Amino acid sequence: MRGGRAAPALLAVAHGTRDRVGIATYRALLDLVRARRPGLEAELSFLDLALPAPAQVLAASRGPVVLVPLLLNTGYHVTVDLPAVRAAAPHPDIRQAAPLGPDPLLAAALADRLAEAGRTSGGRGSSGPDAVVLAAAGSTDPAAGADTEVMAELLRRRLGCPVVAGYLCANAPSPDEAVRSLRAAGHRRVAVARHLMAPGHFARRAQGAGGCFVSAPLGAHPDVARLVLKRFDEASGEPAGRAADAATRTV
Repeated sequence: MRGGRAAPALLAVAHGTRDRVGIATYRALLDLVRARRPGLEAELSFLDLALPAPAQVLAASRGPVVLVPLLLNTGYHVTVDLPAVRAAAPHPDIRQAAPLGPDPLLAAALADRLAEAGRTSGGRGSSGPDAVVLAAAGSTDPAAGADTEVMAELLRRRLGCPVVAGYLCANAPSPDEAVRSLRAAGHRRVAVARHLMAPGHFARRAQGAGGCFVSAPLGAHPDVARLVLKRFDEASGEPAGRAADAATRTV
């Protein structure tokens, strides 16, 4: 990051992955963010498994920075790792935004990904699913589970059909258990919505949950880019930024 800026810069912080497509997906999302907010200094970092780390980017920063977690709920990274990054930073003018979820913009993006998957599943998705499993990573932090349940409810309201959370680790039910339970309750067309940011280990596991079709991870979706900027604006208190974003809604 270059110094001498009065406005804060955005440092997006992803969990990290060894998957090259996953890393490319995060980079594509940041490209969308930059396109929506011309002139905003926005960079990408990873907490684990990929570089650069947030500390490496912050070591070169001079002006104010807002850390925006590319994370879908509250959890250890949000409550422990990112505060530690802030505490170790070379200057104090660093703020931390809230995680991306839960938020109606994510529900809109999840609904779009489901519609895309339905259209490409041999025509079976033309009438839409009659139930959905929201496949999330899972966490031992109760707040993360609560966030995921809120997200399931937001998606239910968006789709107008039952939505049940399924967890890929740490919590129950698993996505495949949730699919079986919904089918046992009489739902014939159960789709799986991957409540995940990018391709990687959990995304591959969710693929095998047994749904009639499985949506792509959220990735570089326009509503996710809007949400990144929304979190940035909330943390930085930049009303001018919100106006600039509104002016680029067609990007």
